[in-house]
Amino acid sequence: MRISRRTLLKTGAAGMASTVFLPGLVRAQNADDVIRLAVAAGGPRSADPNQTTQGADNWTTEQMFEQLVRPPDGLFAAADDEYVPTLATSWETSEDGLTWTFQLREGVQFHKGYGEMTSEDVVHSFDRARFDGVNTAVFGNIESVEATGQYEVTFRLRGPDPLFLGSTIFQNGASIVSKKAEEEKGDSFNTDSIGTGPYVLDSFDSSNGTRLTRHDDYWDGPANISNVEVAYIADTTARTLALIAGEIDIIEAVRAPGWIDQIRQRDPDLRVDMTNPGSFMTLHINLNQEPFDNPMVRKAIATAIDSAAVANALAPMGMPTVTLSPPHYPTGWAREELPEELRYDYNPDTARQMLADAGFADGISFEANVSQREDYRSTMLIVQELMRPAGIDMQLNVMDHSAYHGANREDQNTLALHAASYPPVPLDYMSRYLSSGAEVKADGTGGGNYSHYGVAIPGVDDELAQMQVATSFDEYVSIGREIERKVQDDLPVLGVMTLGFTAVRSARVDLGYEVDGGYARWRFHKATKS
Repeated sequence: MRISRRTLLKTGAAGMASTVFLPGLVRAQNADDVIRLAVAAGGPRSADPNQTTQGADNWTTEQMFEQLVRPPDGLFAAADDEYVPTLATSWETSEDGLTWTFQLREGVQFHKGYGEMTSEDVVHSFDRARFDGVNTAVFGNIESVEATGQYEVTFRLRGPDPLFLGSTIFQNGASIVSKKAEEEKGDSFNTDSIGTGPYVLDSFDSSNGTRLTRHDDYWDGPANISNVEVAYIADTTARTLALIAGEIDIIEAVRAPGWIDQIRQRDPDLRVDMTNPGSFMTLHINLNQEPFDNPMVRKAIATAIDSAAVANALAPMGMPTVTLSPPHYPTGWAREELPEELRYDYNPDTARQMLADAGFADGISFEANVSQREDYRSTMLIVQELMRPAGIDMQLNVMDHSAYHGANREDQNTLALHAASYPPVPLDYMSRYLSSGAEVKADGTGGGNYSHYGVAIPGVDDELAQMQVATSFDEYVSIGREIERKVQDDLPVLGVMTLGFTAVRSARVDLGYEVDGGYARWRFHKATKS
């Protein structure tokens, strides 16, 4: 399917004028005792936090699973001392920073009668994350994980990590699962997974969504609301009108030009929650495909994209970026800090000349896949229009959101737009995007390095290793900024903008905390409905 900017605007208008469609989930009888969330995807792919590859599924796993520590609700933790004890009650580190020992909370019960959590479950959870997850590169600094007591776990690292809690311990893949349940269920654990969180998975419908019920034995006390239903409604019209009609309590917002203003005009009482900075909107250039193996072509693409224009079109959610990280993140660069030749100021004429110098005097033409989800589609449509005057003809193939991520995981794209929220822990996303160990594979077994950086061309593996063993935060930041500078020169990945992740909820729903930052998901255990 080919799309244009006119198509986008028509879709946005239609988003306010159609009939409501809701998935066929089994409904809680008392509407005041259920939170119904609608996410922008075609259907769930996994309820196993170690295997989720689309952000929509994280809304379900966020209710079901926990890590040893977590940031306060509605916030990112910028430093290790800001994390809150969760399944661990305390921790300490050795003087050399290589050994971390966690004391576990006693009496924590797994869902569905699978017993008490012990150190054996924690070791099992980290071993599967390290060796059999979708983001194994993130856990590369762990030398070993050992049960040093029934309620004690000791991590030994290859190098000290001044942000260890954020870079490794609080990861989706590091969610603690029941070893007994995972070994017993085998492949079915993907859709019948067992955690310790405030909600238990009750049903998993691959076409429509998930339903969760309250975990009455939750260690921190039962959640206020008994049920959570996560409906998968990819259609903008249906999702929006379901909220307006009161059939849905919270929806993933339509991150498209003008939508926030439109929804506020329809119902001024609706609450808009927006994270900052939200999603990193990054464009990954496939270095294995011509003409993107040519560095001058990549620089032409960068010069043909105006990040400020993209961000302004998606205000108030969009904020321009220059390098991979936002400017206010520890390793990010502000535009004025960069050498002029690495700023790639928007200039279609200069970009066209770069293409000519690279041997493409008539420009280039190629196809790229894009998700039908509004934030992906809107961003790529704007990028498409910006690049056209430079002689860059990008023809877009629109796909279902879940299928799009599946295709990216199988290395089936040229310019792959990716959106994900990250804390101010640069090694986290750098490892996912830049490490050769995270290279995408045609069989779907690889990671999120969609550009093949470090394999197709020399990358930053050595620098990432140095960053991983940094003994101070200042050293960590210094190495990270040099990585950003090299990536800005090599251009395997472009930081297009950040896009505040936004959800809109009924005024009846009180989350129990304010959403100021954090990942593109939040928990409902404190929520109430008036």
